[in-house]
Amino acid sequence: MEYTYQYSWIIPFIPLPVPMLIGVGLLLFPTATKNLRRMWVFPSVLLLSIVMICSIYLASQQINNSSIHLYGWSWTINNDFSLEFGYLVDPLTSIMLLLITTVGILVLIYSDNYMSHDQGYLRFFAYMSFFNTSMLGLVTSSNLIQIYFFWELVGICSYLLIGFWFTRPIAANACQKAFVTNRVGDFGLLLGILGFYWITGSLEFRDLFEIFKHLVYNNEVHFLFLTLCAFLLFAGAVAKSAQFPLHVWLPDAMEGPTPISALIHAATMVAAGIFLVARLLPLFIVIPYIMNIIAFIGIITLFLGATLALAQKDIKRSLAYSTMSQLGYMMLALGMGSYRAALFHLITHAYSKALLFLGSGSIIHSMETIVGYSPDKSQNMVLMGGLRKHVPITKTSFLLGTLSLCGIPPLACFWSKDEILNDSWLYLPIFAIIACSTTGLTAFYMFRIYLLTFEGHLNVHFQTYSGKKNNLFSSISLWGKKGQKILKKKIRLNERLSFFGKNTYQSDNNIRSMTRCFFITKKNFSNKNTFSYPHESDNTMLFPMLVLVLFTLFIGVIGIPFFNQFNQEGIVLDILSKFLTPSINLLHQNSNHSVDWYEFVENAIVSVSIAYFGILIASFFYKPVYASLQNLNFINFFFKNIPNKIQILWTKIINRIYDWSYTRGYIDFFYARFGVEGIRKLAQLTHFFDRRIIDGLTNGVGIASFFVGEGIKYVGGSRISSYLLGYVFYVLIFLVIYYFFINFY
Repeated sequence: MEYTYQYSWIIPFIPLPVPMLIGVGLLLFPTATKNLRRMWVFPSVLLLSIVMICSIYLASQQINNSSIHLYGWSWTINNDFSLEFGYLVDPLTSIMLLLITTVGILVLIYSDNYMSHDQGYLRFFAYMSFFNTSMLGLVTSSNLIQIYFFWELVGICSYLLIGFWFTRPIAANACQKAFVTNRVGDFGLLLGILGFYWITGSLEFRDLFEIFKHLVYNNEVHFLFLTLCAFLLFAGAVAKSAQFPLHVWLPDAMEGPTPISALIHAATMVAAGIFLVARLLPLFIVIPYIMNIIAFIGIITLFLGATLALAQKDIKRSLAYSTMSQLGYMMLALGMGSYRAALFHLITHAYSKALLFLGSGSIIHSMETIVGYSPDKSQNMVLMGGLRKHVPITKTSFLLGTLSLCGIPPLACFWSKDEILNDSWLYLPIFAIIACSTTGLTAFYMFRIYLLTFEGHLNVHFQTYSGKKNNLFSSISLWGKKGQKILKKKIRLNERLSFFGKNTYQSDNNIRSMTRCFFITKKNFSNKNTFSYPHESDNTMLFPMLVLVLFTLFIGVIGIPFFNQFNQEGIVLDILSKFLTPSINLLHQNSNHSVDWYEFVENAIVSVSIAYFGILIASFFYKPVYASLQNLNFINFFFKNIPNKIQILWTKIINRIYDWSYTRGYIDFFYARFGVEGIRKLAQLTHFFDRRIIDGLTNGVGIASFFVGEGIKYVGGSRISSYLLGYVFYVLIFLVIYYFFINFY
C-alpha cells in the first residue's frame, strides 16, 4: 500500500500526453491528424479511466485506513527559504479525484458526438485533457504555492474553453469577463498566500496549520492582519466558485460548449473554490470572524442565485444560476463548520447538475435543427415545449435530475441538502429560514425549466412539434415557408460532405452559426430518423446521461443516516462519515455521524413540503392546469371577487420580481456603470494628468529655457562691465529676499 501511495504523484500527469500528442500531430502531420481526429477520444477516455481506477483504489484505502499520506521533494532551497513540490492523499483528495475522473470520462464520451460536427474538435479535446491534468494537480497539491500554480492553469483552461468559439463576439466577451473577474479573486489569493508565509514561514499544509494555531493561541500575531490574510485567501474561492459579489462571470460562461458547462461549471472547476475552503478550514476555523463571513457569503449567494434564476429564458443560464445557488449551500455549510454536509452536497450536486447540463445539451442538440442556427433561439426555453414526445429518454433523465436538485426523497440531493438545513437550524435560525425558503425557489425555477421545455407553455403559440414527422417544420410558424426553403437549400449544398477522408466537412470558423442539419447526407435525410423534427440524441450522448441517472438515484445512499443505529454494535459502518473525515488537524469530531431521528424527520417534512409547494406553484403558472381550473365555479368566483387594487398590486410585485431576476439583480448594470465606466473615467483622468500636467511641466521647463535663452542673448552687448552690473543686481535682489525671509519667518 505504501508503494501505491509513493507513486501517486503520477496521477495528475497521466492525461497530459493527449494534448501534447495532438499538438505535435498538428505541427508535423496536420492532414493525417485532422482526418483521424475522431481517434483522439479513445486515448483521452482511456487515460482518464486509468486515473479513475487509481482513484477508486486510493478511496477504498482511505475508507479502510483513514490515513493521510504526504510526500514532497525539495524544489528550491536558498538560505532559510525552502520550496517543495509534493502531493497529499487524504479523504478530501480522494473525493475530488473520484468526482473529476467519473464526471470527466462521461463528459468526454458525450463530447465525442456533441462536438463531432465542429471544426475545433481536436482543439476541444486538447483543452479538455489539459484541464483534467490541471484539476488533478490542484486537488493533490501539498502546499499553497503548488495549489496557486495549478489554480492558474485551471483558470487558463477555463478561459480557453469558455471562449472556444472565439469568433463569436459574445463568447469572446464572456471568456474575458471570466478572466478579469477571476483575476480579482486570484490576486487576493496570492496576497493571502504571501501573508501566511510571512506569518508562519511555511507553505506546507501540515506545518502551516500547526504553526498557525500555535501563534494564534499564544497571541503572537496581530489579529487584524491575520483576519485580513485569511479573507484574502477566501477571496480566491469566492471568485472561482462564483460566490457573491464575484459571481457575474458564471452565467456568461455558458457561451462555451455544453459539455464544458457540465464538467467545469457544474462538477469540477467551480467546486475548486469549495475544495480550497475545505482544505484551508483548519486555518479559517480558528478565526470566528472569517467563519461568519464564509457563512454570510454562502447564505447571500444561495438566495441570490435562486432569485436570479426565476425569470431567465436561456436554459443553460438558468442552470448556471442554479449552480451558483447550490454552491452557496456548500459555502454556508463550510462557514457553519459542517465539513461533512458540505462535501456530501458537493458529491450529490456534481452528479445531478452534470446530468442536467448534459440533458440541456441534448435539448439544444434537438432544437438547433428546428428553431434555427442562432444559439439564442436553440437555448431559449420560451421557444421550446412539447419535447417530451420526441426526446423521452432526455425528458426522463432531466426530470430525475430536477427532482434531485429540488430535494425530493429518495434522490441524491435530498440527503445532503437536508443535512445542511438541519445544521443551519442549530447555527442560526434566520439562516435556516432563508435556506429553507430557497428550497421552494429552487423547486419553482427548476420545474419552470422542465415545464417550459418538455410540457409546453400555456400560450398555444409555443406548444409546438405536433405536426407530421416527415414534413420539415410542418408545425413551426416561426420560420414559415421561407425558412423551410433556406434549410433545404443548405442541406442540398452539404449533402455530399463526410466526416472522414480528404474532403472533410467544410465548416466556417463560427461553427455554432450553423445547424447540425447541414452535415446530414441525402441518404440519412430520407430515413425515418431525419432531423426534420425534434429527435433523441445518439447513444454516445445518452449513455453518459443514463450513467449519471444511476448516480443521481443511488449516490445519496452513502449518506443515509439509517446505518448509524448499528454502529455501536459494529454491524454496519456509516461509510460516508468514515470517508468524509475532517482534513488535517481540523476539529476533533467523531467519525460516526449521530442523528436525532425525530429532528431529522421533522426537518425533512418541512423542507420537502416547501419543495412540493414550489413545484405546485410552478405547475400552476407554467402548465395548462390553470386553464382547466378556470372551468370550476369556485375558481371563477375567487378571481372575480378579488379587488382591483389587490390585482394591480399583485401585478406590480410580480413585474418587479421578474425585472429583478431577468436583469440579473441589476448587479451587472452596477458593475458596468460604476466599475467599467468608473475605471475608464479614472484612466482618462490619469491620461489627462500625465499628458497635461506631468508632460506639461517637463515641456514647459524646456520651452521656458528656450525663450529665456533667446531673450538673454539680445541683452548682452559684449561688455564685461554690463555683465558685472547685471550680476551684482541679481545678487542684491537675492540678498534682499533672503533678509526678509529670515526676519519674518
